[in-house]
Amino acid sequence: MFAAIGRRGFTAHGSLWIAFFVALVLILPVAPRAAAAEGLSAQQQLAFDIYKELVEINTVTATGDTARAAEAMAARLLAAGFADADVHAFSPAPRKGNLVARLRGTGARKPILLVAHLDVVPADRADWSVDPFKLTEQDGYFYARGSGDDKYMAASFIANLVRYKQEGYKPDRDIIVALETDEEILDHDGLGIQWLIKNHRDLIDAEFALNEGGGVGLKDGKPIRNSVQTSEKFSITFRLDVKNRGGHSAVPMKDNAIYRLAEGLVRLSKFDFSPKLNETTRAYFERSAQLEGGHMAVDMRAVLGDGGLDPTAPSFVRLAANPFYNALLRTTCVATMLTGGQAFNALPQLASATVNCRVMPGETVDEVKATLVRVLADDQIVITPIDQPVLSAPSALNEEIMGSIEKLSQRFWPGAVVIPTMSAGATDGSYLRNAGIPTYGHSGLAGDINDSRIHGKDERILVKSFYEGDEYLYRLVKLLSGGS
Repeated sequence: MFAAIGRRGFTAHGSLWIAFFVALVLILPVAPRAAAAEGLSAQQQLAFDIYKELVEINTVTATGDTARAAEAMAARLLAAGFADADVHAFSPAPRKGNLVARLRGTGARKPILLVAHLDVVPADRADWSVDPFKLTEQDGYFYARGSGDDKYMAASFIANLVRYKQEGYKPDRDIIVALETDEEILDHDGLGIQWLIKNHRDLIDAEFALNEGGGVGLKDGKPIRNSVQTSEKFSITFRLDVKNRGGHSAVPMKDNAIYRLAEGLVRLSKFDFSPKLNETTRAYFERSAQLEGGHMAVDMRAVLGDGGLDPTAPSFVRLAANPFYNALLRTTCVATMLTGGQAFNALPQLASATVNCRVMPGETVDEVKATLVRVLADDQIVITPIDQPVLSAPSALNEEIMGSIEKLSQRFWPGAVVIPTMSAGATDGSYLRNAGIPTYGHSGLAGDINDSRIHGKDERILVKSFYEGDEYLYRLVKLLSGGS
């Protein structure tokens, strides 16, 4: 069963929430902000109000309520004059919600899809210097769980959709916003982006999508790069098990399950997969070399040349010594969890490890597993995949998209180099790419390259970057959508 808002009918849960939120939006005055907010434009105030509302709805994936967040955003759009038929808040399971909304254009071109996720990772109040589920403005930053990942984009997309409506903007293509649940668990239960693709592909079908994954990098306060994520590694996790008959610890044997597993893991720790480049990573190193000086720029250019991927070449060794660059150059597998034994005075009957691999596009699970078998070099170490990877091909470096980003980026951040990137992590972009919708991770959110707090303590974004990024996304979507 699922609840739907719009002409699909209301459930008691959905209708009560929508009625409540619409009443708030239409009847209650906007509460004044602190003095620090003086001078905000009406659009900035709206973006802030939506952002604050989203942040202060607890949407932790396992325990929060993304359905409430989806309904709150639906109420905002309905109050702004969007038709019921163009606003759909779905609840595919209790406390799980997805929103799809559409600004109708002329239909001259296929729609653009703007994607952001509503769920966030957990945050312990005892660990934070502020309440993670209250938006706190302090020292030029907005602090909150989800402040950057990913409620900034969700709030901006909704605020800008309202702004387009108020302006009477008629684009050449429909503009679709999809806010979805469970991205932080890779949509493991199929209630988020997969559910929308399976059940409502018609509502989200688009020529391409903008998603999270690439931001503006600041170094010493200066913008140096504007990233566009066009590709992702895929994640696959293996369990490694060694079983033994065990016995009493007073009578040790050489054949010990923990030792065998440990020796295999040591061999894995010393192994590196073969390096390779793709269209995205090649462009990344080409453009990054423009930003670097000294041997780093030389090393980046060297890996692009003939023989540059020789893992023994000094330039490659220096570049790969940086964990970030190493992750862009090859598949990686790393031990992340370890268990073993059953009693302090018993020989272990079972030793197990979890190994997480981030695999380059174009490689397969079977190839990675075969490599692990070879490297661990012990037929008593049983290797079992414990999840299903989402493989997807990179999105092409589309000229219209990249050209529009280049043009607008220079207006907002002169001198910053636009760089295609491949994410070592994962987003819902993989599901969209596999559904035939090229997806580009691009947020317009500027932050210090050495101070990323996403998923960590005291997650924060610059106040200036919030408003700047909101305006950037507003203009970029217009640039990509045309019309008048």
